[in-house]
Amino acid sequence: MNNRLTLVFILATVLIDAIGIGIIFPVMPDLIENVTGGTLSDASLWGGVLAASFAVMQFVFGPVVGNLSDRFGRRPVMLAALAVMAFDYTIMAVAGTIWLLLIGRVVAGATAATYTTAYAYMADISAKKDRARNFGLIGAGFGLGYIAGPFLGSLLSTLGIRAPFWGAAALAATNLAFGFAILPESVTDRIRRPFSWARANPLNSFRVIGQLPGLGRLLTLYLVYSVALHVYETVWAYYGKAQFGWTPYMIGISLAAYGLFYTLVQAFAIGPVIRRFGEYRAAFYGLIIELIACVVFVFLTSGPAAIALTAFAALGSICGPAMQGMMSNGTPDDQQGELQGVVASMTALGMILSPALMNGTFWWFTRPGAAIHAPGAPFALAALLLVGCCIILGARPIEAAPDGV
Repeated sequence: MNNRLTLVFILATVLIDAIGIGIIFPVMPDLIENVTGGTLSDASLWGGVLAASFAVMQFVFGPVVGNLSDRFGRRPVMLAALAVMAFDYTIMAVAGTIWLLLIGRVVAGATAATYTTAYAYMADISAKKDRARNFGLIGAGFGLGYIAGPFLGSLLSTLGIRAPFWGAAALAATNLAFGFAILPESVTDRIRRPFSWARANPLNSFRVIGQLPGLGRLLTLYLVYSVALHVYETVWAYYGKAQFGWTPYMIGISLAAYGLFYTLVQAFAIGPVIRRFGEYRAAFYGLIIELIACVVFVFLTSGPAAIALTAFAALGSICGPAMQGMMSNGTPDDQQGELQGVVASMTALGMILSPALMNGTFWWFTRPGAAIHAPGAPFALAALLLVGCCIILGARPIEAAPDGV
């Protein structure tokens, strides 16, 4: 297998996947308002329900998908996920009720696997010393997608609030055809592991991976981090509209700006930072940067300043690949898919908890008659959670397990 060609393909797959996700962000508030007939505050609550329903299914089925990829390979799992993704965007494009949107999110969450499988695939083809850097490249691919996706979504939104969903469906279908044509399999007989329903249980998978040295604490840290950082995904569009009066076009521009800075950090900063400071300190510094950014977003009143601040906030994204690198290096080769399934479940659990906390907080402080009007309140909550992350990580250094443990 040509690792360089495969690396290019995985990054291209992630890029197209992220474009499909980012393209719908700018219009979600308007679409939900349209199908429910409610207010922006009400739409934020429904947005949280949709995100949480997707995440619940991903939490339950993430370890199943990870274990299936360890047994049957990354290729069939990834291609099946892309097919369902194209179907889900089509449902969202034609949905006339909030319940049809909800059904689409439930189905998509049960089969969500492109991101998880991309990380497992990258672990398969990377030396341990290169994994954190290559995980950063995956982040860069997503970052590029988040530049192109929101910008394209902003342009398509001028054709109607459903046009971006048709665009996302077309991209997912194109990505499926591309993958079917050239994606090789990375799971060999040396690392293939029998499928076990017991280990596919999310709680049991967490127990198995958590028993590896240092992994239980890292997974707990990753969960709290996910709850905090999903504040951007869950409330940014609502925050921008309420705090700065942004249109879908401006929301798309702000997301594209963040995507640009995020991509630059992931592509060019992860490797040098980890070589200079190591994965543990890189993760800690990233948490501090994210904490400062969230505190500033609480009080910010200038839209241009908010976009400029995303450049600083993007520096904090060094934390994710650093944590992923520590976890991957502490996990045997035949459990990389299982690890990524557990990480997907932790991310999903964060997505379940975060909308309830963040969208609920946004609703409370922006609802008609609110004693204090504070669209930035969810970022205050995220800052408190990031303080907790710093305490968890800073109590004592976490070292990855030795090779093969």
